[in-house]
Amino acid sequence: MQPLPWADDVSLAGRNTLRIAARAAAMCDVRDPSRIGEAFDLAAMKGMEVLVLGEGSNVLFAADYPGLVLCLTGDDCRILEQDDSRALIRAEAGMLWNELVHWTLARGWNGLENMALIPGTVGACPIQNIGAYGAEVGEFIETVEAFDRASGRIKRLSNSECAFGYRDSRFKHERDQWVITAVEFRLDKTRPLKMAYAGVPEELVAMGITEPKALHLAEAISRIRTRKLPNPALVGNAGSFFKNPMLPDAEANALKATYPELPVFPSGVDGYKKLSAAWLIEKAGWKGYREGDAGIAEQHALVLVNHGKASGAELLAVARKVVAAVQAQFGVVLEPEPRILGADF
Repeated sequence: MQPLPWADDVSLAGRNTLRIAARAAAMCDVRDPSRIGEAFDLAAMKGMEVLVLGEGSNVLFAADYPGLVLCLTGDDCRILEQDDSRALIRAEAGMLWNELVHWTLARGWNGLENMALIPGTVGACPIQNIGAYGAEVGEFIETVEAFDRASGRIKRLSNSECAFGYRDSRFKHERDQWVITAVEFRLDKTRPLKMAYAGVPEELVAMGITEPKALHLAEAISRIRTRKLPNPALVGNAGSFFKNPMLPDAEANALKATYPELPVFPSGVDGYKKLSAAWLIEKAGWKGYREGDAGIAEQHALVLVNHGKASGAELLAVARKVVAAVQAQFGVVLEPEPRILGADF
């Protein structure tokens, strides 16, 4: 058996979409999930912690990482079972999420179209329970396959065992236990499309689509995202940096009474409503803010951006200022979506 590809003192600038020039003490790419335990054993021998990293679209490196960065590179995707209307599709952790979306759409399977153009890998999608335009990936996941560090074995977890919530899951709270190796999705050709989200019907009309299919909806959402969000290939960013806050109904209603234009949405949780973090940030005057190379995008107030050579610490400082300003003005505490490494938020 060939030794695992191990490299010391590796730049992470090309491994995170915020383009932070942090470094890792070591990096190891693993394609075969059965060798994940071997990578952890090597790291333990060297006294290193391990960080599992996908596309790096949901992390902020506030400092260099002193341990091993483990990257899963398996990207196979296949149909496990199907009939005339439904299919069970298995994708390995290293596959890019947007490639999976279009792979399924090309075969006529509905479900993932509202999440087109979200950055990241398949392995990362259950951790954050990614979602957009009225859909969340947890609705479609049947099984998550993951390496259990406690037992050294790969296990299969059902949807209910994943404990999905708004931008949340069991894997987010048990990061040190699980390494996701593959995800199985149950998709349905007859599933009704979710097209009521603001801006989507208008985009479909602009495209000249009168009888939309899932592929059309994915294209409409991709066009909207391209206009609203900066391209990580041009400007470093991790997409939406702040979560939409959830407040008890009474508090949300009181804010709505004071600010009638404040967008308020159902949260999916009894007794709570979801507010627009973008609206709060823009109303507080932070959209387009820039401090050196760190700032908030001009296109969308939720997006923290690196205009060039901002450090993770500088980006984190801007994010903290935004949170403090929103709390001072509205009494609402915003939380980050990405994982912060090397500092406490």
